[in-house]
Amino acid sequence: MVFLGRTVLALGMLGTAGIFLPTAAWANGPSFDCRKASTPTETAICADPKLSAIDLLVAKAFKTFQPSFGGDKHAIARALITDRDACGEDDACIVSAQNNALETYGDAPTWVQDYNLALIGKKALEAAAHTPRDADQPLPAALGQCAPTRIATLTARIGDDPSLATAPPEAGSAATFTNGGTGVSYEREAGLVSSKVGDPVMLCLISIPRDCPAGDYRGRVYYGVNLASKGTWFLPDSQHMCGGA
Repeated sequence: MVFLGRTVLALGMLGTAGIFLPTAAWANGPSFDCRKASTPTETAICADPKLSAIDLLVAKAFKTFQPSFGGDKHAIARALITDRDACGEDDACIVSAQNNALETYGDAPTWVQDYNLALIGKKALEAAAHTPRDADQPLPAALGQCAPTRIATLTARIGDDPSLATAPPEAGSAATFTNGGTGVSYEREAGLVSSKVGDPVMLCLISIPRDCPAGDYRGRVYYGVNLASKGTWFLPDSQHMCGGA
């Protein structure tokens, strides 16, 4: 996984046209015959050249994938496909599921992650526009879902100075939210530094680890946008991914 410790500032304010994607990157795909598309998800993939290209990348990456913890690669793939198909025609959800698959298979191009963040950022802001600012909903449980909440705590990840505002950069960042969500980074996350306790936030689930030891559920990744400061971040819920120390 490459999510831990990376931040994109105010990415939710960007439209998809603001992301540079090499034309050759989506010249082909998807991995199936669009004339036989039979589900809303397949139809949505066929309607978007970038989603089509990503689908083909997923199929190619699976061929060389070897599970990290001795699991059944086909069972892992079925779980990832179930995540994708549960999205229906929601393109922000589909690209999150497909990027998650590429991360799982160990072959995720940067442009795919950029497209993922652009679409989920747009969805988060659209959801916020139709949600009361004081709303606090349960933490999203399915890929592509977004929920409003508020910042409960902002601290450094480690060190003697617990204040995120004054701790050194190497102390990292950590946040908790009033709906039970958490976010942890080894870096000083600018999107969190620009925030304060009590700020309204939209959290969207963008990654669910599927190649994990049995019973280890750490490492879900959430995209967050501070609706007051407009700062953004995408961070896992634990400082270690599943199978880590």
